[in-house]
Amino acid sequence: MAEQPLETLVRTALWRQFGAAIDMLENALLACPAELWREHLWSVPPSSEFPQQFSEFWYITFHVLVFCDLYLSGVPEEEFTPPAPFHQGEIDAVESLPEQPYTREELHAYLIATRQKCQSRLLQLSDEQARLPVSYPWTGGKTISFLEVQLHNLRQVQEHTAQLSLFLGQHGIPGEALDWIPRVNEEP
Repeated sequence: MAEQPLETLVRTALWRQFGAAIDMLENALLACPAELWREHLWSVPPSSEFPQQFSEFWYITFHVLVFCDLYLSGVPEEEFTPPAPFHQGEIDAVESLPEQPYTREELHAYLIATRQKCQSRLLQLSDEQARLPVSYPWTGGKTISFLEVQLHNLRQVQEHTAQLSLFLGQHGIPGEALDWIPRVNEEP
């Protein structure tokens, strides 16, 4: 077996782990029964910077997807526009609220598109692209590399997916529907 250049090794490893995290999010999304779709994951209301729906299952799923898409885009929040139906016309609001919760089908389609974007973006990531400076509110005005943003992005997807999976498990969803995925099942 020929040894891969470090750049290829890192891109492939990052995609395999990120893809697995997205696949686990998909499992949670598909396993959520209709009666839990609008249930709150925790009893403490969200802080005032978040909408009241923030702790509902559907909204956390939407939050994960829209920010995953944003960070994969590598553009500032004010320049990002989610695809329809997720863009509600508010230019400065990444997470604008719909009149009704998004459906499982809408969020699943967004997940599939975001997964494809992630795979393409990470497997084609050049050294120059990985080093591109980006800044988001959570970076405190400092620029960091696009690569570091993707590591943050992966952690965010995994953290919220764990919250969703725990919630489902606490409500009797069988463990096999939420199994751990060690890495994405497809080869690049």
